[in-house]
Formats: sequence, C-alpha cells, structure tokens
Amino acid sequence: MSAVRGLPPEAVSVADFASWVRSRLEWFEMSAEAALPPAGRIPARLHQAMRYAALGGGKRVRPLLAYAAAEVAGGTAEAARPSDGASSVALAVEFVHVYSLIHDDLPCMDDDVLRRGKPTVHVAFDEATAMLAGDALQAEAFRVLADAPMSPELRAQLTSMLANAASTSGMCGGQAIDLAAVGCQLTLDELERMHRMKTGALLGAAVRMGAAAGGADGTIAAAADAYGRALGLAFQIVDDVLDVEGTSESLGKTAGKDARENKPTYVSVLGMDAAKTRAAQLHREALAALAPLGTRARRLRELADYIVGRSS
Repeated sequence: MSAVRGLPPEAVSVADFASWVRSRLEWFEMSAEAALPPAGRIPARLHQAMRYAALGGGKRVRPLLAYAAAEVAGGTAEAARPSDGASSVALAVEFVHVYSLIHDDLPCMDDDVLRRGKPTVHVAFDEATAMLAGDALQAEAFRVLADAPMSPELRAQLTSMLANAASTSGMCGGQAIDLAAVGCQLTLDELERMHRMKTGALLGAAVRMGAAAGGADGTIAAAADAYGRALGLAFQIVDDVLDVEGTSESLGKTAGKDARENKPTYVSVLGMDAAKTRAAQLHREALAALAPLGTRARRLRELADYIVGRSS
C-alpha cells in the first residue's frame, strides 16, 4: 500500500522500469565498491565503517535521479551502463547523503540505533569512528568530483552545486533548523523552508547535477530544477507520513520517532489527509515540469511515481 493514494494508473511499476532500476543499482554498487578505500587499508576500522554505511543498503534515490537526469540530457536512456560523468555525480551525491545519515543518527543529534535495517554506525562501531566515517565520506564525495572524467569547468560547476546543497543554505542549515524546532510550532511556510534545505536541496542537486553531467541545454536544466524542487518536498512529506503509518521493520529505521520527540512534521502541521494531498500536488508539479521534455523523461517520471507512491 502506497503512502499517498490517488496516483495515476501510469504510476504502477512496470518490468521495464524495474529492469532499469536494477541495472543502475548494480552499476552504482560496483562503482561505490571500487571508489571507497579497501576495508583492510590502514586505518582499517575507519574504512570498514565507511563501507558498512555506504555499501549494500538504502533506496539509492539520489543516484537513480542523477542517472535518469543525465540520460535525459545525453540521450542515452537505453545505454547498457551509465556514463562516467553520471556515475561520478551519483557517487558524490550519495556519499554526502550517507555522511549526513551517519551524523544525524549520532547521540548528539537524533540518537538513533537503526538505519537501513541494521545498527547505526555509532552502534556497530563507536561514536568517534562514526563521526570520522561521516567526515571522510564527505571528503570522498568531493574527491570523486575532482577526479571525474570531464572538463575542468564542469567539475568546478558540479563541485559548487554539491557544496551549496550540503552547506548552511542547504542540508546542514536545514538540519540546524530541525534541531532547533523540536518542541516548537512551525507554520507551513517555515516547515517547507526547513525541508527545502534539509532534504530538498540535496535531492534536487542530484537531478540538476545529473542533467549538467549529461550536457543539459537550457530547457532541460530548467525542467530538472523545477522537477527537483517539487520532488524534494514530496519525498519529505512521504517520509513524514511513513513515520506514522510504517513500521521499523518496513522502513529499516525507527518508526514513530518524530512524534515521540515532538518534532514538527507535515503530519503534525497539516494533518494526515492534508499532508497526503500536498504530496500528491507536488507529484503533479514534478510531472508537469517534465512536460517540455516529452517521452525521453520517462525515467524521471517513473522515479517521481515511485518516490511518492513508496511504502518504505
């Protein structure tokens, strides 16, 4: 059962999309395995923690969005493997995302013990190692971009895009607002500003960076930006809904934690039905943004359907 009802019939997952996702996930895991330091390299415990957090888990929404956007821009939707530029973006964005999850779960922040269906990094290793693993994954993200097989100008552009998405005007700033908002009443505008920064900035960056890596023209870049902005908020609303309706087993993380900690969410601010309505509205906005791109944007459309209709 999806978190948000009322998706159109084309939202139903088809074998062709499932096959595309599977091939991209296989490519991502192989690329990440090769990009990360080997587990036995000194300092081994740190490298083991990084690999524990980054490999073999998660929905990989951001890498999939990067691959799909690059394919739209580059016209390679049926390619057997992603382009090297798209792979560099996918790795960089996911490494930043994973570092943020490690730090979010620390006792000084959300103090959680379950992530992606297994003990969080500070539980499986220790708090200091978890902190360093997050720090190192952030550095690895920018190393991947610095070494990407593309022009210096494009590397600089992508580095700037990722840095802005992760900075105090993006993910880190949003997390700071989130921590300060515990126990407070936020307006809808304040809540949306927080989540455009905390969640939406990096998710949107995955789309924009993928498009840029694929050589997007102005039309594609504008569509990618509008699509990413709408989808970033929709993703967070669905997360808030699932925190209430899901289970720890289905989500792979502790369910019901937002309400117990008195954190403002779309469900607490709008109510469950209105939150689902808002997610469906944002889903339609994301699809509408892709209209100028025609059928070549089908993977991005399918990903929007998946993100808003997911149950975990």
